[in-house]
Amino acid sequence: MFNINFRKISQLDRTGPFSKKLAEVLFWVTPMIWSSNYIIARAASGVIPPHILAFGRWAIALILMIPLIWSGRGALRAAVRTEWHQMLVLGALGTWICGAFVYLGGQSTSAGNIGLIYAAAPIGIAIVSSFLNKEVLSNRQRAAMICALVGVLFIISKGNFMNLLGVKFVSGDLWILAATAAWIAYTVLQQRWPTKLRPIQRLFCTTVGGLLFLFPFAAAEMSFTSLKWYSGEALFLILLAGALPGLMGYVAYSFMVEQLGATRSGLVLYLSPVYATFIAWWILSEQPHWFHLVGALLVLPSIYLASSAKRSDGQFRINIREEKGT
Repeated sequence: MFNINFRKISQLDRTGPFSKKLAEVLFWVTPMIWSSNYIIARAASGVIPPHILAFGRWAIALILMIPLIWSGRGALRAAVRTEWHQMLVLGALGTWICGAFVYLGGQSTSAGNIGLIYAAAPIGIAIVSSFLNKEVLSNRQRAAMICALVGVLFIISKGNFMNLLGVKFVSGDLWILAATAAWIAYTVLQQRWPTKLRPIQRLFCTTVGGLLFLFPFAAAEMSFTSLKWYSGEALFLILLAGALPGLMGYVAYSFMVEQLGATRSGLVLYLSPVYATFIAWWILSEQPHWFHLVGALLVLPSIYLASSAKRSDGQFRINIREEKGT
């Protein structure tokens, strides 16, 4: 009935105008995919341990990627011989730390604290990328980024910034802080380290590397946990996490970093709290409040301005390859 040409999907021309347009569409769609991870993390509490969930998530994603990378396996083997150390680092950062540490932190910290800490990620990406990748932001983009940050903090503080003064940090926040730092490094290094591989191929390799780090921790949890991690509910959560925030979310993000640059792609983190609010309303029947709407009105236009800067701004060079004339 369905004739899916995996070869064409995995060999999308990365230099044509269609790729750039696709990346711009994914910029607005990817946060919605990632927001599903908030729902999964909440549902996983008391059902499946964090490292088992992260390992299962990426094992599923790896299996789903095989048809997409199979036709280019020869080039993949050749790249592994020269890039294996980079793949291990990216795997540790993106698959292990960003995958498991958020679930670990979520066991003892609040969603507000997670959002507050992660709100620093886009700014961190912009700062680090300006040094390593020589990305330059226009004044308009800096202002838009600050306005988006204010919108996110408005949501987290529930409409009263004074509430931020009463935030109590707990041990779980250290896990989230580590995951945030890892995400900054993962984003910037993807652009810093050039590769001959396509985004899906590189993700496949880094997933293998990340699973090597995750395996001993997942095995330990399997040995000592009292939770039935093999239950139908747990396996469903693993499958869902592997297909949505795992495979779809990371492939889209890797493609965006390649096409749009690290700084601009990092801005999608500001959209996730907005999207998560309405997804929770739809799936969990959690009623949104007035501060969600005000925050969204601050975030959405700001992200649009920050992501639609023209080269005529004179200062803005979002894609490092364009800066090098390639």
